[in-house]
Amino acid sequence: MKNIVVLASGNGSNLQAIIDAVESGTLEANIAAVISDRKDSGALERANRHGIPAIVMLRSQSNRDTYFNLLHDRLRKINPDLIVLAGFMKIMPAWLVEKFPMRIINLHPSLLPCFGGPGFYGHRVHEKVIESGAKITGCTVHFVTPDVDSGPIVFQKAMEVHDDDDAASLAERLSPLEHSLIVDAVNFILSGEFEVVGNRVIRKTL
Repeated sequence: MKNIVVLASGNGSNLQAIIDAVESGTLEANIAAVISDRKDSGALERANRHGIPAIVMLRSQSNRDTYFNLLHDRLRKINPDLIVLAGFMKIMPAWLVEKFPMRIINLHPSLLPCFGGPGFYGHRVHEKVIESGAKITGCTVHFVTPDVDSGPIVFQKAMEVHDDDDAASLAERLSPLEHSLIVDAVNFILSGEFEVVGNRVIRKTL
């Protein structure tokens, strides 16, 4: 069975979707560890409740290089088949991403390439969607590359933006789509039945 590591900063609802899929047998994988940069992260609480190794790795702006070197060492020691960024609020440096080519995926709360890149995360994404007047939004799972939110797209799901939506309601309605999308993407990537063509991830053909 293949191992995954999940990195999360927030309450861990997307992590919970992965945990539920593993425990139900929908997702054939082992969650080797959950790593968070916040000691009060809900993701760590969820990991502890399910007997998954929960690792706290705190950092300040002054020790960025040290932090990512330590994270690299930790990931190398675990040696997961896939690293899943599920609400991890840190941008990985290019050198670290390049150590795990096509082994890191990220869940982003918009239909990339729209509303992505540096500064677009969490509720900020939804606020910008509302401000833009867009009628459709969604979520994307993509491979992580040195260019933020620009890696090959694995899967996307779309939904309508309602006239009375605000950032909070948009995030709430998008959440179930994110949960199903991340599980589907992890399953697909772990199957190995894919290839990257340009900036797209497609299913291999026989």
